[in-house]
Amino acid sequence: MWKRFLVRVVLAGVAFDSQIVLADPVESTSRVKPNANQLMAQSVKVTERNWAEAPKYSFTRTEINSKGASKPVRRTDEVLMINGSPYSKLIALDGRPLTAQQAREQEQKLREEVSKRAAESPRQRRWRIGKYNEERNHDHQILLELTNAFNYTVLGEQRINGRDAWILHGVLKPGYVPKSREGRVLTGMDVRFWIDKETLQWPRVEAEVQKPVTMYVVGTVHPGTRFVLEQEVVSATLWLPKTFRIQVKATAFGFLNRDSSSEETYANYRLAQEGSTKRTASLGTDATPAR
Repeated sequence: MWKRFLVRVVLAGVAFDSQIVLADPVESTSRVKPNANQLMAQSVKVTERNWAEAPKYSFTRTEINSKGASKPVRRTDEVLMINGSPYSKLIALDGRPLTAQQAREQEQKLREEVSKRAAESPRQRRWRIGKYNEERNHDHQILLELTNAFNYTVLGEQRINGRDAWILHGVLKPGYVPKSREGRVLTGMDVRFWIDKETLQWPRVEAEVQKPVTMYVVGTVHPGTRFVLEQEVVSATLWLPKTFRIQVKATAFGFLNRDSSSEETYANYRLAQEGSTKRTASLGTDATPAR
């Protein structure tokens, strides 16, 4: 789905606000502004390094999803890498830890998955890992479109989380043709990137759909669709997602309402230890995540 595509493009907490308010830029106090397109290209290279390093880390992900007037659904998972591809282990529902029985069931499912993957034939393992890597490589190519799809200007600068950042505003290039079906959503978007002056990392990304975009023939994404990504420092050279919020205005077949909202919070990043599949199954944390 295109919603998951948006999450992955940027690589990638608390209760979801009914509306996401885009931050206002602060006029630059620097005498010399950088070349915005060059700055964006350099920052994408840094983000590519994040993309390559992310599978070495384990993390906890909390998702809050709602559709229309339905009650929000909240779940928390440990996202683990088992023998080359990800596995999500449920650890909480609706903000509450699992019961002892539920926890045992989840632990048993993890052990079964580890055993299943350990018993795969070489062909089965290549297919599973290949499918995962294919998705990651596809997302990687979409990430590169961010530099090709938009012309960027420097709006100003702002201090965010105690760090100085440039604010870049992206406007779709005239005549831009998406390289993928999912990339169509870019054609209707207005984007802003906060780029850390010291590291060229992205502490914040905002995007809003400005005009209707048809996706998958029968679906249309409408103005009012917004997303906000916030990232945090994990190590001296690595930043990874902290919060991703999306508010969707969409229809299917021209009349079915598909409005929804979602928030994903990422926490407890830690470098995974090298260990056996037996250790992974018994502890449930000695594994790496997938992005």
